[in-house]
Amino acid sequence: MRVLQKLLLVGVAVLAAACQTVQTTQPGAIGVERKQQMLVSEAEVEKGAQVAYQQELDKARQKGALNADKAKYDRVQAISRRLIPQTTVFRPDAANWKWEVNVETTDDVNAYCMPGGKIMVYTGLIDQLNATDAELAAVIGHEIAHALREHSRERLSRAYAQQIALAGIAIATGAGDSTMALADQVAAVTFTLPHSREQEAEADRIGLELMARAGYDPNASISLWQKMGKLGGSQSEFFSTHPSSESRIRDLQATVPKVAGLYQNAKNQ
Repeated sequence: MRVLQKLLLVGVAVLAAACQTVQTTQPGAIGVERKQQMLVSEAEVEKGAQVAYQQELDKARQKGALNADKAKYDRVQAISRRLIPQTTVFRPDAANWKWEVNVETTDDVNAYCMPGGKIMVYTGLIDQLNATDAELAAVIGHEIAHALREHSRERLSRAYAQQIALAGIAIATGAGDSTMALADQVAAVTFTLPHSREQEAEADRIGLELMARAGYDPNASISLWQKMGKLGGSQSEFFSTHPSSESRIRDLQATVPKVAGLYQNAKNQ
């Protein structure tokens, strides 16, 4: 028992020493100011994300599904090109990210943005929702917001912290993990594990500001989630990591007025 207690104390001490409190983004007009606790380095997570994203591109390419629909690809590219420049309001360093935007032909209703700006939109999202450009901007902006806030890194950090608390062993900071192992972990948090309500709210709010600054009507975020609700969670992989609720729509309705002026300014330029 004493040995276990000592191991737990050592684990807690190492955890406290290695944990960093970071401010991943500027608050923007929307006012997201929460600081985050990180155990994994940003560089390591981005390296793992690059491998995981390339694996997804290879799978889609092998199926002949990568950017196969030129019209949809061009549409997603055009929307993304308007959104990405707005990210510097929250993170000036995002201007230096190696952004990638791709489209996969599949019936799945889903989209994601891995760390470092690796975006993928599934055609099922466009087709099954009959999504307008503004609704697509709401989805892509939301996913970009997850990357800006480094939610994947935060979720990995929490997972490592739980391992330490349960096992009382030396901390796994990510530096000792192989890039392939981190790629698997990034893929897991992207495709399998649900975001917390706190992270979802942050992504919704930052996504609203991104789309408004890009000249897309932020009210489209509300119609998007109303369409999602009608589609049903069982038919959409998006719901496995992005749970929907009436409270989310109410929060969006309450937040839209905060960015309405940004939208009007963008429209008038």
